[in-house]
Amino acid sequence: MALGLTLVEKINRARADMRLGVPVVLHGPDGYALALAAEVVTPARLADLRGLGKGLVLALTRHRAETLKARAYDGDLARVMVPADMGCDWLRALADPADDLRHPMKGPLMTLRDGQADLHRAALALVKSAQLLPAVLVLPLDNTAGVDVFGLTMLDAEQLRAELRRETVLSPVINARLPMVAAQAGRVHIFRPRDGGEEHYAIEIGQPDRTQPVLARLHSACFTGDVLGSLKCDCGPQLQAALAQMGREGAGVLLYLNQEGRGIGLANKMRAYSLQDQGFDTVEANHRLGFEDDERDFRIGAGLLRTMGFEQVRLLTNNPRKVDMLNAHGLRVVERVALRVGETDENRAYLATKAAKSGHFL
Repeated sequence: MALGLTLVEKINRARADMRLGVPVVLHGPDGYALALAAEVVTPARLADLRGLGKGLVLALTRHRAETLKARAYDGDLARVMVPADMGCDWLRALADPADDLRHPMKGPLMTLRDGQADLHRAALALVKSAQLLPAVLVLPLDNTAGVDVFGLTMLDAEQLRAELRRETVLSPVINARLPMVAAQAGRVHIFRPRDGGEEHYAIEIGQPDRTQPVLARLHSACFTGDVLGSLKCDCGPQLQAALAQMGREGAGVLLYLNQEGRGIGLANKMRAYSLQDQGFDTVEANHRLGFEDDERDFRIGAGLLRTMGFEQVRLLTNNPRKVDMLNAHGLRVVERVALRVGETDENRAYLATKAAKSGHFL
């Protein structure tokens, strides 16, 4: 029936469940498992998990496992056995690096090396997509007989991972004229993804010629820089400089992509900032949290530009990854236009790290 949930709808329900601290059932060729985000687990739910069976583990990404000196036998993740006498505080301490320096000894941690980790891998992908810390409790189940009564969301693990890897399809919602400081002839386009995720925006300056290379920028949302004028990054000045250059040239498109904190969300970005205050650089902070250097999906920008009818781009960026991604997804970057603004005493080390570790041209 049309009233039944599609895979995409189930995934969105599962994301909401994870953020609420509700378990999700994952299944695959190796069986079934309950998955619950460690960040939001409660004592009552932890006790209920333990009451359902044995073999409870905490799945962590390899970056977080390396920080904790836990062996990641599965390569990209570690399955840490959860002792019966350890509670929510211990689990959150493994998930969140906030107190790593004050309480560095959390082990010894015993990790599994036998058996399959596909369900654990899917569980980590799901909590990441929910912008929670990438640490998830996983309890293997012989079958679903003990949990069917609870009405939990159930997902095929491989279908889940395949859908999360799929390029986001966006549909236009509305566009309207918006005079701006940068240009009187401004227009804002709103695009909504069909997977129920964050909306993204295109700010069109003038009337760019679709037959010519368009001056464009892919700008990831930065609440602290764009709105608060943070001195820790160069995002706000880059946003304003890009719009100003488009205004001077009379045409351009700025894509405002809601991928805060390089795709990890504002809460995790603030966690990374807290770690930077402890002396870690931006990449090290992301790794201690369990994330990759950059979790953004620039295919979204390529899709938006194609949807708007552009084929060739003069890209305002210092990030070679953006150039490569657009070239690989149906666009041709004819020129990389440098955007060197916003350096301060507070962000000089941050910019140096982006150049040294992320390959930015600065």
